[in-house]
Amino acid sequence: MSSNPVAEAVASLMPKAKEELTELVAFKSVADFDQFPKSESEGAARWIADALRTEGFEDVALLDTPDGTQSVYGYLPGPEGAKTVLLYAHYDVQPPLDPAGWTTPPFELTERDGRWYGRGTADCKGGLIMHLLALRALKANGGVPVHVKVIAEGSEEQGTGGLERYAEEHPDLLTADTIVIGDTGNFRVGLPTVTSTLRGMTLVRVQVDTLEGNLHSGQFGGAAPDALAALIRVLDSLRAEDGSTTVEGLASDSGWSGVEYAEEQFRTDAKVLEGVGLIGSGSVADRIWARPAVTVLGIDCPPVVGATPSVQASARALISLRVPPGVDAAEATKLLQAHVEARTPWGARVRTEQIGQGQPFRADTSSPAYTAMAEAMAVAYPGQEMQYAGQGGSIPLCNTLASLYPKAEILLIGLSEPEAQIHAVNESVSPQELERLSVTEALFLQNYAAS
Repeated sequence: MSSNPVAEAVASLMPKAKEELTELVAFKSVADFDQFPKSESEGAARWIADALRTEGFEDVALLDTPDGTQSVYGYLPGPEGAKTVLLYAHYDVQPPLDPAGWTTPPFELTERDGRWYGRGTADCKGGLIMHLLALRALKANGGVPVHVKVIAEGSEEQGTGGLERYAEEHPDLLTADTIVIGDTGNFRVGLPTVTSTLRGMTLVRVQVDTLEGNLHSGQFGGAAPDALAALIRVLDSLRAEDGSTTVEGLASDSGWSGVEYAEEQFRTDAKVLEGVGLIGSGSVADRIWARPAVTVLGIDCPPVVGATPSVQASARALISLRVPPGVDAAEATKLLQAHVEARTPWGARVRTEQIGQGQPFRADTSSPAYTAMAEAMAVAYPGQEMQYAGQGGSIPLCNTLASLYPKAEILLIGLSEPEAQIHAVNESVSPQELERLSVTEALFLQNYAAS
């Protein structure tokens, strides 16, 4: 990175950033309070509120959102007449999955092989630290040239919509000229990237019932309808022979026109086992950024260990459907539910329940804020041009903000590059990326204030 006062300031702040991220990662802030104590999330929220107050933020508040979680808000006034920028991150995290699969404890930040490991380091507690670093670097170089609002969400990973509903009920709270969502990432380490599209998502729970109770498979198997077998038939109907998603009535042939994703690179990033093929058709970018994708997240059925010779009376599954830009998530949900109900065999009783939803998003990349971001990235990443990529994941708040503030420019950056392995075991963040993106954000705020 070329030397400049902002970059030097960020570099000097990196030891403190590591200390703070260590403290923040230690909170087991999974917003599923059936699995993790609510006090862990509340502790993380208080930590962020205290950090904002220390940085001089005003009106710092813990917002009780309708889904039972808290979002943290703060306002840092800038020069009179300056533009307002909203900086977003979320402090809730995914469950650690199998803690035994982690090389080091998931809620203890651990440095290894030049990366910092721990749940939330990249997604998205590191994003909050990135915002703080950028603001501190600006304070050390003449001050923050814009009004800044920070919002740290407490339930983004759950898709329960608490902050979206709160924002709709308090539309003046998050008004801004530009919004920086710090929850995506570079296409690869060292390649500066803005995310220009997000797939939306819907979560649907499916229950299939066939019998009043389980039956002996020797006495009744072969004629008694097996609910688990029926469910498997339904789930299989959601994919074509090549693995493409096939929800009846949902288009699945859109293409991607931005940065391409080489198949071999994707295989490496996804850690696909040797000899196992990729699924779907079209380019990798088409498949993960521009087309729908269904995933079976879980099935309720007897585990292999302890299973009895029984015909199953009931079975459940949780299905995720990623929805590409241009498709309404609510309409996609209806199509998914209709498909499941139509494909349930043997007259089995089936119930579908939507439990989460987020709309897809497409940014206006011709706006002045994108020019300011490109100039900032050119300094923070010498010799590299800003790239445009999609993201298969969802950030439901994006569409809510776009709807509430149609004139606001929305940019998506962050720390979740492929090596970060977000949502998986051994999640990590590159401290070099944290440093470069903090420089990027600080320079962006300077460029944008002057534009």
